[in-house]
Amino acid sequence: MKKLIYIFCLIVAGWGITSCEDYLDTPSQSSLDPSVVFSSPDLAWSTVTGILNTFGETNSYRGRFLLWYGFNTDIEWYNTHGSGTDRREQLAGYSATATNSEMNTDNNAWAMMYQGIERANLAIQGLRTYGNPEPGTELGHILGEVLTLRAVLYADLVKAWGDVPARFEPISTETMYLPKSDRDVIYKQIIADLGEAATLVDWPGTAWTGSVEHVNRTFVKGLRARLCLNAAGFSQRPDGEVRRSTDPDLSVTTLYTIAKQELSDILTNEGISGSLENDFETVFRKVCEDNIVAGGESLWEIPFSPGRGRMAYHFAVRQQGDANQFTTMMQGGSVGPLPTVYFDFDPADTRRDVTCIPYQWNKGKMADGTPAEQELRGFDQWCFGKIRFEWMNRYVTAANDDGVNKQYMRYAEIPLMMAEVLNELEGPAAAKPYLQMIRERAFKSEDWGTKVTDYLAAISTKEQMFNAIVDEYAFEFCGEMLRKEQLIRWNLLKAKMEDAKGKMIELVDRAGKYAYLSGDVYYSLSEPSVAYNNVYSGTYPNTVLRLYGLNPGETGDPGAGYSVESSWFNDLTRDKINSLFFNDPNTKQFWPIWEVFISNSNGQLTNDYGY
Repeated sequence: MKKLIYIFCLIVAGWGITSCEDYLDTPSQSSLDPSVVFSSPDLAWSTVTGILNTFGETNSYRGRFLLWYGFNTDIEWYNTHGSGTDRREQLAGYSATATNSEMNTDNNAWAMMYQGIERANLAIQGLRTYGNPEPGTELGHILGEVLTLRAVLYADLVKAWGDVPARFEPISTETMYLPKSDRDVIYKQIIADLGEAATLVDWPGTAWTGSVEHVNRTFVKGLRARLCLNAAGFSQRPDGEVRRSTDPDLSVTTLYTIAKQELSDILTNEGISGSLENDFETVFRKVCEDNIVAGGESLWEIPFSPGRGRMAYHFAVRQQGDANQFTTMMQGGSVGPLPTVYFDFDPADTRRDVTCIPYQWNKGKMADGTPAEQELRGFDQWCFGKIRFEWMNRYVTAANDDGVNKQYMRYAEIPLMMAEVLNELEGPAAAKPYLQMIRERAFKSEDWGTKVTDYLAAISTKEQMFNAIVDEYAFEFCGEMLRKEQLIRWNLLKAKMEDAKGKMIELVDRAGKYAYLSGDVYYSLSEPSVAYNNVYSGTYPNTVLRLYGLNPGETGDPGAGYSVESSWFNDLTRDKINSLFFNDPNTKQFWPIWEVFISNSNGQLTNDYGY
């Protein structure tokens, strides 16, 4: 594999792309000929590896894009917000500048995405010229995977920056510098590309699709549906107006019809295409366990080697102090759910306690046999719980990188998109079975009568169904960084953000729906109810936090064995609440293009959106 990577790196270096450093030995000159590489499946696979390498570069997806795109929203925020002067606060809080020091480098995500696109363009050209990539063939699958990876890169460029340059052919002297293209042009191309890719790649579980680190037909069709919804939705345009596209090819009816067909293909092949896990927690345990077998809920993951990627580093439950029973990486908790999210969940919803974590692991010290214990974290700094060091099969010792894959898409999005599409095209009755799928997984079967059947029966209008879908996306995907682009396409970004501020103020005052909270939280330590997956697995008695006083009906002192915290709610201040956004989010839906790329564009690139 390392030799194949090197072959590809030499090829792309010869075609004007930065070369790679990872190699074993030098291939013969004849093996570097494109006609040889792109007609040989063994060699052509290196093109996929070369594209994926760009995701893992230091300041690409690995260390910048995945860490900073997607919050703040009405359910997710950067946990250490303050005055708004910090470069990371600005990225999250809708106040970034083109000179932001976290992003304004020539090897940043923008550059790495275009490097990946150029590698994809070269591979697509080579495969079409020399490979005869037909459906059902290995070279056909490789072309489908490359087309899909290029679509992923463009989809992420558009959602972060809006209008960007469209490059769908390898760079030439004439196209070295390009201006921005209307995002509609890009959407139409990548939606068409995914239509072709779906004919070239197999369903999960075949010879080339056995791993979620490779593209399969379910992911291609699901991504195509997602992009149809995005392209048909609202977004801020360069003139500042937030509107839908005026291109008839991107109308709601046209694109939702395409999405309906793609989603129907997936849902009618359930079991072959994938399926929901029976248990919500299992979805995320599998990611932490490095379980990459295709055919379940995970549809595609950005792959990171054990020494690469910062998903746990950034999104896991916080680890404090010295090396403990789970890791020597004292990180996690950089971002988390708004404190209101826990209380928005129905207490019977099994997703709540997977998603919203009010604790961190304190300073254990395994050197002398003292395990870390859970302790209350600041009420304004809840952790996400979908990634946890304690669920991993590896003991992470690196300082920065943990190797947890980014789950880019999962099956739960398929029925929710179908519910949204059918509600728009046919009405709420057609949408209900798909919303039912998600809610039945979320609640125990003994609760289905009230939480599923009665809940759905109370929905009678298109507007009610739409609002229910918006809410369900929040409960299902909180912490997975999908919400921002969804709020934008629904034209709800500003309204939902302002609503989130209002709800947090109510929570501080313990008014309205939060009036039942006394302000006292009782806690004790108990044994874990489920074994950890970590190499230091064990029960570790009296390390797990048990809380009383957060659920309706939990009033008064619960009795012996509990301690009380009476000032926890005071951690959430109005200054912190106001840091959710520093500008009107609708005027800053996109990041600016960083100054280094403006300066090096030969006058072709400029910033819009008031930057």
